[in-house]
Amino acid sequence: MTDPIADFLTRIRNAVKAGHKVVEIPASKIKKEITRILHEKGYILSYKFIDEGPQGTIKIALKYHPENKQPAIKTLKRISTPGLRRYTGVQDMPRVLNGLGIAIMSTSRGVMTDKEAREQNVGGEVICYVY
Repeated sequence: MTDPIADFLTRIRNAVKAGHKVVEIPASKIKKEITRILHEKGYILSYKFIDEGPQGTIKIALKYHPENKQPAIKTLKRISTPGLRRYTGVQDMPRVLNGLGIAIMSTSRGVMTDKEAREQNVGGEVICYVY
């Protein structure tokens, strides 16, 4: 696998489109941080790290609207790829859906959202957009 983060996003995207309640994904440190951010911002219901085998797995409970069964995640879009890394400074920080979505970034101070990166005045690699 050449891009594990793209695989992570694709598994979540496919599970949402299929209407699954839970999805299991092989774990890594950056995937755990992205999962934590998705939970903090209300895009997923809950998550659990299972340390079995050499790398472990992440079990994610997806979030849907109780009445019309619409998923909380409409779009997951990979921005920076292994073939073309996308970096941004504080002044050029992206705004996803004019502030309604989030951009997940990898900075020198860890993985965070675009809003947190603006507050801490750091730039970095734009991993993905979520809305």
